[in-house]
Amino acid sequence: MPADYFLPHISRMNEYVPGEQPREGGFIKLNTNENPYPPSSLVLRRLREACEEDLKLYPDPDASAVRRRLGEIFSVHPDETIVGNGSDELLNIVVRCFAGPGEKVVYPSPTYGYYEKLVRLQNARPIPIGFPEDFSLPQDLALEDARVTLIANPNSPSGTFVPCREIAGVASATNGVVVVDEAYVDFAEEGCVRLIDSYPNVIVVRTMSKSFSLAGMRIGFGFANRELVAGLRKVKEHYNMGRLSLVAAEAALEDVDTMRVHAARICATRNHLVQGLVDLGFSVWDSAANFVLARIDNPPASRVYAKLKERRILVRYFDQSRLRDCLRITVGKDREVAALLQALEEIFGEERGEGQKGPEVDSKAGGR
Repeated sequence: MPADYFLPHISRMNEYVPGEQPREGGFIKLNTNENPYPPSSLVLRRLREACEEDLKLYPDPDASAVRRRLGEIFSVHPDETIVGNGSDELLNIVVRCFAGPGEKVVYPSPTYGYYEKLVRLQNARPIPIGFPEDFSLPQDLALEDARVTLIANPNSPSGTFVPCREIAGVASATNGVVVVDEAYVDFAEEGCVRLIDSYPNVIVVRTMSKSFSLAGMRIGFGFANRELVAGLRKVKEHYNMGRLSLVAAEAALEDVDTMRVHAARICATRNHLVQGLVDLGFSVWDSAANFVLARIDNPPASRVYAKLKERRILVRYFDQSRLRDCLRITVGKDREVAALLQALEEIFGEERGEGQKGPEVDSKAGGR
């Protein structure tokens, strides 16, 4: 049998299921936390220019220009930065570098579902530590013998934020590396990059997929002390970034103000979305991201998800016990949020007023 060729721990793995990407148009897409606004016009202009140049050459394996710009923006040395094919590649590199078979990789739960896949690929031991109801940092998260501790901050799917001083406490209490996954930090009030100055075991990872509107380009970057970065670079693919992705990354960092304007607009719309959901009877956790996690008991969240999809509005439903009565909703443009709230009002009228039942769904836990 073909399955017999795989390593045993690979055969035992489940496939990671990302958010749905519809193959046809006409959907209001609020399920994968993409930015509803376009990237910087400078990015688009530089990409057009780059496409007219010679693409036969390999890209810069060191991403030198991007790392220099990161150093200027974040007041770090370029040797304390690393650029990856999305932050997922950097997370992959970290787990490959530090976690061997049977060794512990710790993370709060529920969180980004891709973490478990990365751990199991290494045949390492995933140790999910349950979040309290308010999604504050679990008291027992710091394990002294954990090889890697992964903390999404803001967390997905909850959108909640943990103060950096609490993450510093985890870094002090463990002998392994602590990875702060800041995919959504540009929608929050602070980030943890400065922790690398005081904690040699901290790695901070970010992405351009969310706030920079470049999910299709696959650009991630990270910060750590020079020794850690030098080790991570040994494992990185030598040409891990395409020429066009590097062009887009450099231009986006040159025009960081456009990202900040769009992030502020999203945060304002987020407030309107939260109020609208609360008025409809949802419970919503405080979000520092470009999405919210909303709980509803009646009608069932699975049915609300299905009825929204019938109306060509996609949100995220996670079929796992802790989140079974929740929907994760990306913050779209104002008109998209208005359409969502109107659809929810209609659905609730049908369900609560007429007792009609819609289709149930079979959805896997996922991630970004």
